[in-house]
Amino acid sequence: MSRLSVLVSAFVTMLAAGSPAAAQYQTLTVFAASSMKSALDEIDAAYTIKTGTWITTKYAASSVLAKKIEQGAPADVFVSADTDWMDYATARKTIDESTRVNLLGNSIVLIAPKDKIDIVDIGPGFDLAKLAGDGRITTGNVKSVPVGKYAKAALEKLGAWQAAEPKFAMTANVRAALAVVARGEAALGIVYSTDAKVEPGVKIVGTFPAGSCPAIIYPVAATTTAKPGTADYLAFLHSTAAKNIFEKHGFKFLVGPST
Repeated sequence: MSRLSVLVSAFVTMLAAGSPAAAQYQTLTVFAASSMKSALDEIDAAYTIKTGTWITTKYAASSVLAKKIEQGAPADVFVSADTDWMDYATARKTIDESTRVNLLGNSIVLIAPKDKIDIVDIGPGFDLAKLAGDGRITTGNVKSVPVGKYAKAALEKLGAWQAAEPKFAMTANVRAALAVVARGEAALGIVYSTDAKVEPGVKIVGTFPAGSCPAIIYPVAATTTAKPGTADYLAFLHSTAAKNIFEKHGFKFLVGPST
């Protein structure tokens, strides 16, 4: 059953029962990094069923979302895939800094189309360009999209960036890069481990070693224009229920969960 049909069914039940949650119904808008979609859709559905608050989540690269908020796009919550774009929002006073928390951690992996390329060891001297052969390599835009920035930093540290750079085809976000590899339009891609797990058309062929790129951290905060109910939603993101969902999808939970 789709998320929409589950929620509609839940609302019908609540309305029929005259529940307090239905009586207090409101909507919140969340701007979240593309890599969070699978986990956050599940969390949002659980929150809606629990509280009667409908969550509209818009997914894109963190760079795009931070700039949209700066330009006045209505949002109550911002979840970034790196600290840089949350810092950007903080500097422009579009988020409430007192609500900011480092919520999740992640890792980056090398992927290939399913049934292509054997598992490889990623370390110093790793020759990504040779591994790609005549094919392309994809990831998010290395100048702005967090996954691309992490990928470039790791490849530079491992000494693989210079030779591989000409083979790169950049995408607007990590899910776009994932799709390009799944369709066989790129020989290799660098994405988050959590994204690789949700796409049956790709396989992980290597994991970038710890310390090869800056720590991958997802901060969350309310915007300065957030509705009053936003605090309760943020608290739910810190809860044991949310922790279990995030960890099921492969994220590392960074905050002590509340009940």
